[in-house]
Amino acid sequence: MIQKIKPNIWQIGFKTFSTYVYLLKLDEKNILIDTGSRSAREELVESLNKLKLKPGYIDIILMTHNHWDHTENLDLFKKAKVYGHKKGFPNDKTIIDIDKLKIKEIKVIKTPGHSPGDICFYMPEEKILFSGDVLFHKGYIGRTDFPSSLPEKMQESLEKLKELDYDILLPGHGVE
Repeated sequence: MIQKIKPNIWQIGFKTFSTYVYLLKLDEKNILIDTGSRSAREELVESLNKLKLKPGYIDIILMTHNHWDHTENLDLFKKAKVYGHKKGFPNDKTIIDIDKLKIKEIKVIKTPGHSPGDICFYMPEEKILFSGDVLFHKGYIGRTDFPSSLPEKMQESLEKLKELDYDILLPGHGVE
């Protein structure tokens, strides 16, 4: 399921599992935020095809965090540069440290809690917040009961997000 958010931003949802992947077209680059779960692989490729893209056309992948339901399709995107928080991907040499990301339209916000390496991506000009699994619609927040979660950090991360001026919240899952 593809939903156009803005002329250059699409939300890709799946029947097989409720994660979201986002496609951004910025400065002639095709950027994905997260890659979804293995069970959504075929739907992801079909959605990209509908948007006239193939996995090899993706230039950059931004990872909100290192949980299977957001990372399992990374291997599809062999040409993409993949950025993530080193606390989330400490031993993965293929992940570029998020501190090296240089996209002027996107501000990186480190938001540990759900996991140690959680990141939200904020586009101030567009007033959009990509919140991964930190914040969802209707005030729901990400789980902090996983072994690697940092529940003591979640409130601090939510406070950071409260300070942002955004009109559109784009979370990592649909929670109804």
